[in-house]
Amino acid sequence: MNTQNEKHRAETQQDSQSRSLVPKGITIGLAVFALVLSLAGYGFRLMVGEDVGEVLRHAAVIVPAFMLGVPFLFWLGSRLLNKVKGMHIESWNAISLGYLTSCISMLWLMGTYS
Repeated sequence: MNTQNEKHRAETQQDSQSRSLVPKGITIGLAVFALVLSLAGYGFRLMVGEDVGEVLRHAAVIVPAFMLGVPFLFWLGSRLLNKVKGMHIESWNAISLGYLTSCISMLWLMGTYS
């Protein structure tokens, strides 16, 4: 009986480790792309001659919002849905979706203001 419980736990752990749909490499790539996108315009703003302090203040707000804020909100939402609704959303998938949304949002903003 004890070996059956251990076998069931091992299968459950293996299932929980392989449930993520998004490979970690994709998430890391999205995070790097989000960082590049969030920093992209600041070099051009400095080349045009804008004040360095103003550019740094703007970057201090925007870069963390898109790099940390959006993925964190998706992760938090997945945790909340898992608890309240009993869903089984993997944290890694939620973070990947957060970075994807962050990249799309930044591209949309760049297209709007260009």
